[in-house]
Amino acid sequence: MIRTRFAPSPTGYLHIGGVRTALFSWAYARKHGGVFVLRIEDTDLERSTPESVKAILDGMHWVGLDYDEGPFYQTERFDRYKEVIQQLLDAGHAYYCYASKEELEAMRAEQEARGEKPRYDRRWRPEEGKTLPTPPADVQPVVRFKNPLDGVVAWDDAVKGRIEISNTELDDLIIARPDGSPTYNFCVVVDDWDMNITHVIRGDDHVNNTPRQINILKAIGAPLPVYGHLPMILNEDGQKMSKRRDAVSVVDYADKGILPEALLNYLARLGWGHGDDEFFTMEQFVEWFELKDVSPSASRFNNEKFLWLNAQHIKAADNLRLAQLIAPRLAAANIDPANGPCLADVIALVKERVQDLNALAAECDYFYARRTPSAADLEKHLSDESRERMGRFAERLAALPEWTAESIHALFKPFCADEGIKMGQLGMPLRVLVCGTAQTPSVDAVLALIGRDEVLARMRG
Repeated sequence: MIRTRFAPSPTGYLHIGGVRTALFSWAYARKHGGVFVLRIEDTDLERSTPESVKAILDGMHWVGLDYDEGPFYQTERFDRYKEVIQQLLDAGHAYYCYASKEELEAMRAEQEARGEKPRYDRRWRPEEGKTLPTPPADVQPVVRFKNPLDGVVAWDDAVKGRIEISNTELDDLIIARPDGSPTYNFCVVVDDWDMNITHVIRGDDHVNNTPRQINILKAIGAPLPVYGHLPMILNEDGQKMSKRRDAVSVVDYADKGILPEALLNYLARLGWGHGDDEFFTMEQFVEWFELKDVSPSASRFNNEKFLWLNAQHIKAADNLRLAQLIAPRLAAANIDPANGPCLADVIALVKERVQDLNALAAECDYFYARRTPSAADLEKHLSDESRERMGRFAERLAALPEWTAESIHALFKPFCADEGIKMGQLGMPLRVLVCGTAQTPSVDAVLALIGRDEVLARMRG
């Protein structure tokens, strides 16, 4: 059975690069009837926080990526890691290293002075015929993995193709710190083995970790998963996305009024494609997705295209669901949608005009509260003459036997004929007077939703 995992470190927010990794891992498992596992890699005890764990779990819930198993926490598995470390020590695949911090710094400085790549010189590595120093009593040793000295580590990456790295490029990785706590690369290996992960889909910043992990997997006799390293997401300037310059946190996008399905849709298109399809559901994505179709090249985040796609998802979204998302935004502006027309009906009328939920809330506000027109709109559309004309039109509105968009619309042509004006000379002042803006959907539909009493009250002052 296909088993994938998403394994974030809880040292900050859940960022969109992580969401795309989770999305591709989730989709691959769903496509093949497999299992998607959530694992929290919290071995960095100094930087991992409960707040970050909550941000990850909340973010996964918001985007709707449901996991089948987990969340598993590495800090709850330390006994298991220590067990495997002891097995490696017993089998001669790992050893204690007593090099002090000062020794390692001196070693690095000497290598750099010689123009060499700084690396551990394996002074405590046991070899046949080698005599090791006496362990110093005042140094707590680390445990290092005994990396092979020759040969290459090779794998067929599901995204990048064949990758080969010489073992001479790798030094003996620390797998346990002086206090006995295990390190990241080692914990990942044991977790993937114990959790029967068949496909490791992650960012290509992990490519350098993969040969180290493969060597450890071979040493403990574990099967190798399929690796697929996803390309980086760049901003519009071609730089790596950062919190300082870009919206990168899932929370940022929620606050900006993005629908989660729009974010997933757009992230799916960063590095993957299905013909010319831009707008699609997650059901379609799962049906179409294969790792072989992922590009190995970095992708640029285009904000204009992203907002366009969000607009398409808003248009397609259920109006009652949108109303639930918009109501808190209106409440934050002290607007109560209970005091007016059905919010879902208002949304159905105005949602074609917006690209995000915040703009959608702003388009809804004048249906429930009188908006003050701008000075420019007042000067352009509400002269003394047009105000008098609005009074005459209000009388015709008041006399309507029924209040519908159709009956309101039926008044426009004869009134304009009687006044000797064009429709714009009626519609624009009417919008500004009733809605506080000259930019609205069809004015007859707007008036019908606002309601006769409220429209007449606004027109009369």
